[in-house]
Amino acid sequence: MTATPALLKEAMQSMRADPARAAALCRTVLQAEPSNNDALMLLSEALRLGGDLAGARAIVAPLAAANPTWFGAQRQLGVIYAAMREPLAASIAFRAAAASTPVHPTIWRDLALQLSLAGDEAAAREARTRHADLPIAELTLVKVATLLRADDLSSAEAAVRAYLAEHADDVAALNLLAEAQARADRPDEAEATLRRCIALAPTYRRARHALTQLLLGMSQLEEALSQVQQLVLLDPNNAGTKRLHAAVFMAMGAYDRAIEIYEPLVKSEPNRAGSWLSYAHALKTLNRTEEGIGAYRRASDLSPQLGEVYWSLANLKTFTFSDADVAHMQAQAKRSDIGAEDKVGFLFALGKAAEDNRKPTEAFAHYSEGAALHLKASNYEPGRFTPIVNRSREVFTEKFFADRAGVGSQANDPIFIVGLPRAGSTLLEQILASHSMVEGTSELSDMHLVSQSLLTPAEARAGRIFVDAVADLDHSRFKQLGETYLRTTQLHRTLGRPIFINKMPNDFMHVGLIHLALPNAKIIDARRHPMACGWSCFKQHFARGQLFTYDLSEIGRYYADYVRLMAHYDEVLPGRVHRVIHEHLVTDPEAHIRALLEYCDLPFEDQCLRPHENERAVKTASSEQVRQPISAKGFDSWKPYEPYLGALKEALGPVLDAYPETPK
Repeated sequence: MTATPALLKEAMQSMRADPARAAALCRTVLQAEPSNNDALMLLSEALRLGGDLAGARAIVAPLAAANPTWFGAQRQLGVIYAAMREPLAASIAFRAAAASTPVHPTIWRDLALQLSLAGDEAAAREARTRHADLPIAELTLVKVATLLRADDLSSAEAAVRAYLAEHADDVAALNLLAEAQARADRPDEAEATLRRCIALAPTYRRARHALTQLLLGMSQLEEALSQVQQLVLLDPNNAGTKRLHAAVFMAMGAYDRAIEIYEPLVKSEPNRAGSWLSYAHALKTLNRTEEGIGAYRRASDLSPQLGEVYWSLANLKTFTFSDADVAHMQAQAKRSDIGAEDKVGFLFALGKAAEDNRKPTEAFAHYSEGAALHLKASNYEPGRFTPIVNRSREVFTEKFFADRAGVGSQANDPIFIVGLPRAGSTLLEQILASHSMVEGTSELSDMHLVSQSLLTPAEARAGRIFVDAVADLDHSRFKQLGETYLRTTQLHRTLGRPIFINKMPNDFMHVGLIHLALPNAKIIDARRHPMACGWSCFKQHFARGQLFTYDLSEIGRYYADYVRLMAHYDEVLPGRVHRVIHEHLVTDPEAHIRALLEYCDLPFEDQCLRPHENERAVKTASSEQVRQPISAKGFDSWKPYEPYLGALKEALGPVLDAYPETPK
């Protein structure tokens, strides 16, 4: 008996390299101790590794029968049956093992595979979900998670793909792969991976949550809503699901419904700063400004390092910081232990505070530091839009349009407002949305999504642009694209009005495509003095995108490209685009509002002269400004900063001198 431990240790050490020797050592122990369970289990494993599956089963089956809660015996029996290609028997054994030790890192995965092979796909999906819900303990997946935390995306993806080559249906691994793909800016691949994950395990909440977030980021709101509704059905009381549900409603413009979720949520989790912050955003959008400020304050009390709180207050445009606020922001901005984006938020807010106090040198320094820090963390490519403008001017000729006259959808529902950010587009939207026939929505990215749908992910990564795809497009496709746009935007049309507004400044890049897909849509170009617009862009910290606005030279280049492209459309599509010069509008509102309504084929309505009385939700940075009567305030707000705006002036070139006309 005294030799038994040594013999069993030697058997374990030789198991992989020489299973026959391991079996012999186990039999030696069993001659002296026939009931030694450790020796019996090791003998079964040695026989399995040696290819004697029947012998291995004969050893372990009695042990499993006599000890139904013995995890080791049940799992060993399941492994043997799996090797014998008897999935039903294997799944019975694995189920018993899982019942006794449900936290084992691989037992649910093993059970899922055998259930699937046995044809019980419903049970297999449930088992995959149980596996995925466990904390990651598989060493390879722990390594993958560690690599993801270290932002080593390529190594993480390589490791998880190698693991999936052996365990193709491991949904926890698939979820990690999707995370790597999404963070590597390959959302289409991540979406496909997550959909496979959910097909394998429909009740796997983590994957469905990730898919909803991904779809939200891709502006696929209808599908995001569908996915989050499935999450609500799976776990209606989950706070994370509630937060995501509210975020989807916010993106859809359903702010009332978002608040219906946020109000009880902040009561149930009163110490969660993020919930108060989101609640504040919703309140502000619905013009419940004082309540919004209170919610922002609560978020800051809970998490003083949240820079987004203070930028959000600054972004109200009507809010004035106290001396205590400024001192707090200065202290936070100097900290080395806060995130870069929090620091950016504080710096932009400090810029606004200094601007309000008429300290242009200090304000510009804060704005510049914040912009540089934000741009440093991005992957922006300077001049990236110039090739799109150049190619658009080459492709979208008068002949190109004439050859395709009337090919798109004949619907006249949309009014597109394009231009640059901070050029007065929100005011135009508010004017038009005050009309009884018109519904204001928000900055919809649907036309961008339509344009990108013309490219495969590989083409997009290779640098092909949508204009090239439009040039090659069969004429019949344009009607389909127009109808697709109308279908996807329907989600945002809740008032039943015949006309709706899509105020997306960047859609000036898509004017050619808009004309082809929706030839009866109206297109309005909102234009503002380039220095006023450029300065206003530079000091605006956008919620996402608009990276060109964080560099003065880039703003000037972008503005010049925009003017060049719109001048091209004036030439090849004369009268197609209605331009509104912001300075003209605010100095003679009635004349220009009447002209605007006439272009849109809308009868004049007096309330359009009083857009500040419209109580609709406004999500953009101009939300508080458009709730004031139309005025010329802010015309020369850039003048105190002129000494610092040389790079903007230089990049604008002749566009500045010619304004409001275009250079010849």
